[in-house]
Amino acid sequence: METQFSRQLLAWYRQNARRLPWRGLSDPYAIWVSEIMLQQTQVPTVIPYFERWMQRFPTLQALAAADEQDVLKLWEGLGYYSRARNLIKAAKVVAEQYDGILPGNRAALEHLPGIGRYTAGAISSIAFGQDEPALDGNIRRVLARVFDVQEPVRLPAGEKTLWDLAAENLPPGHAGDYNQAMMDLATAICTPQKPACLVCPVNANCRAYALGVQEERPVLPARRDVPHIIVTAAVIHRDGKVLIARRPAKGLLGGMWEFPGGKVEVGESLEDGLKREINEELLAEIEVGEYVGEFHHAYTHFRVTLHAYHCTLVGSEPQPVEASDLQWVNLKELAGFPMGKIDRRISNLLVENDLKKEEDSSQPANIDVE
Repeated sequence: METQFSRQLLAWYRQNARRLPWRGLSDPYAIWVSEIMLQQTQVPTVIPYFERWMQRFPTLQALAAADEQDVLKLWEGLGYYSRARNLIKAAKVVAEQYDGILPGNRAALEHLPGIGRYTAGAISSIAFGQDEPALDGNIRRVLARVFDVQEPVRLPAGEKTLWDLAAENLPPGHAGDYNQAMMDLATAICTPQKPACLVCPVNANCRAYALGVQEERPVLPARRDVPHIIVTAAVIHRDGKVLIARRPAKGLLGGMWEFPGGKVEVGESLEDGLKREINEELLAEIEVGEYVGEFHHAYTHFRVTLHAYHCTLVGSEPQPVEASDLQWVNLKELAGFPMGKIDRRISNLLVENDLKKEEDSSQPANIDVE
């Protein structure tokens, strides 16, 4: 029902709503795409990806007919690639089972790949005007502060409390604006650290602010130590080409291309670990050569330091034992293959170094003439 909190929130939103490419659109497909992209990703990062996506796949039917590699390539750099794979899977389901029309009710949406309770609530409220609450990290923070929720918000009891609060304060007929208003408030004012409580439009109703505990809400579990993994990768050369491997469809970076390699085991040198991984993954032997470089990246639950080496094959042709495919490609062709951030950095470095060599070789030699 409409409450003083939701009235004040909506009044603020009408004057301060962010202008975003997907706001105000009547196309449920575009709103769905934006909500999937916004999972685990900030708005400024999403905007250019969303705009390129809508140019390349302007309709659900266009996405359903797309090749997964084209989809992954367009998504490259946005991370959490299962989102892209689930988008194309869901588009095919909608094309086959719903005549290409995205269903408008939450229950049907939740049966589509990649759509959970939050995303279903957001789509059904924003795109279809349904009176459905939504609860993402931003909305959790707003509700936990306004209503001083003391249970850990990620545990079942806290999660239930927040969903109940989101529903209890939902103004009928305005759920889409209500959900988006909380997202905007969380971004502009009710930020994770140092929230701007003095200018908050709902501060008179905020229990945590009244108690001075706003920076202690939401209650989160203690942070665990983030594992640090050392891995190696082989840039295997042959006849002017390099070998890349396509990762299995399921799992981290599924369907993306990479330079083959893997985790170094305790007690192994980097070179020995790389030789073992190539033997296990490709049934091939390599000679490890010049060092390419050291690369770092942080994932959600772990961080990686990768050491890459130029390598050459010794003996038999590689086989895709753990990869779903292998390709020998020219350096200039690497840009056309979807890759994760570390492998793209390796790829770009290889291309840059190759261009420098070409430029150096094209320079005329300096000859002193007496």
